[in-house]
Amino acid sequence: MAPHHPGTCSTTDPIIVMAICFGWFILSSIQAVAAGFPVHPFTDSSFLGIVVLEIILATIAIGFLYVRGFNLGHLVPVPSGKGCLVGLVLYGATLLLSWPAELAGGRSIVAVQPIEEMASGATISLLPLLGVSVINGLYEETFVIGYLQRTLQSAGAFFAIGMTILVRVLYHIYQGPVGALSIVAFGLVLSIYFLWKKDLWPVVFAHIFADFAGFSYA
Repeated sequence: MAPHHPGTCSTTDPIIVMAICFGWFILSSIQAVAAGFPVHPFTDSSFLGIVVLEIILATIAIGFLYVRGFNLGHLVPVPSGKGCLVGLVLYGATLLLSWPAELAGGRSIVAVQPIEEMASGATISLLPLLGVSVINGLYEETFVIGYLQRTLQSAGAFFAIGMTILVRVLYHIYQGPVGALSIVAFGLVLSIYFLWKKDLWPVVFAHIFADFAGFSYA
């Protein structure tokens, strides 16, 4: 077997990593659509389950990438105060870009979207909310942007961004049509920023803040 050099990957590696990290979530989302978008409000225990599952899956994915010789340093966001401020700006940009989806659907339609009902019926304490916001933000952006987009950029920026948005939407379609459109806007802003600056922390912080704010004001 030929040696695998650090920082390289085969064409199947991204598929395997995405299957590890998001396969279960994609399957669950598809099942939710097929079942007519059943509403299961979030709770402390469900958030704890998400945290534990994402830590386990991240460990498996990182182990796979280590064996494959991927430069794991690319997956480590470097926190900074400036990066946090940029992340807040990115979050604001995602809200602006998401407004057309809400305007097109109408406020009354948006209000009955599955994700809105799940959030409004949530019974979540501060610590679990903070924990899932941090872990989920790190998890999703590390593997979707930090790994998948970075890896696919050799095939072209449009392809890399398109694939990251596709994966992102697939594991979020349980949120309903308007929610999916918002996810497209969210992913587009973060992907374009990363393509421009190659800085992962603002992207991660924008996601952390989005999760925390979304449930804080539900």
